[in-house]
Amino acid sequence: MIKNLKTISFVCVGLLLVLAGCKRDEYYIDGGKAQADYPGSMFEYLEQKPVPFDTIAQVVKLAGMEDVFRNEDFTFFAPDDDVVKRTIGSYTSGGLNRELFLLGRDTVKQLSDISPVVWRKYLMRYMFKGVNRLKDYPQIDLNLQSQYPGQLYYTYGNDVCNIGVIYGDANGVKYIGPRKLNMIYVPDISNPNFATFINPISSSDIKPRNGVVHTLAYSGATLGYSYSEFINDVYFTGLTSSSN
Repeated sequence: MIKNLKTISFVCVGLLLVLAGCKRDEYYIDGGKAQADYPGSMFEYLEQKPVPFDTIAQVVKLAGMEDVFRNEDFTFFAPDDDVVKRTIGSYTSGGLNRELFLLGRDTVKQLSDISPVVWRKYLMRYMFKGVNRLKDYPQIDLNLQSQYPGQLYYTYGNDVCNIGVIYGDANGVKYIGPRKLNMIYVPDISNPNFATFINPISSSDIKPRNGVVHTLAYSGATLGYSYSEFINDVYFTGLTSSSN
């Protein structure tokens, strides 16, 4: 008798779970896997992602490279808007404007105050020929670069970066864990293993119609990796007439 009651109880619980599942189906829709493909150009992707790329989209326009981002196939390691804002700064909080203020020069009031030549130079440091996803890059181990060195790539501006995938560990076993793409700026090609600007990627393999976008996970970095170089370029190039 007791055994029969247990059997009946299990059957009732099972029916309740099925009914609950059916009820959920009335409002629950499985969205499936996230899609990495974007049905538009790279420029449209940046422009339609106001967080975190509305400022970067403006820089593309100011650099006169909108047509490239709409039509040319390439790989873009995209800095976010905070990088640009941090680089410009203010006369009280640091950044470019603080240095210009101390030098007695006009400060930047809007992005168009900076010469397109400067914007183009620093934007091209994040652009690479070819369409490369994470799977297309070799392994890099920053503690064992003699065996896993990554690979050197030239940017659109002929700067050099070492790009590779760090293979994480799992359960004490090396290289079988999660994989993360990294881009490392190489200031001196004669010493490619010396790198002070290591940029992990926060998201990778977004695929617009032309090329691939990898988003850099910045934390305190400035545009173009060299803060002093950016200041010097703006200082010697001068601001456009819109700043007067």
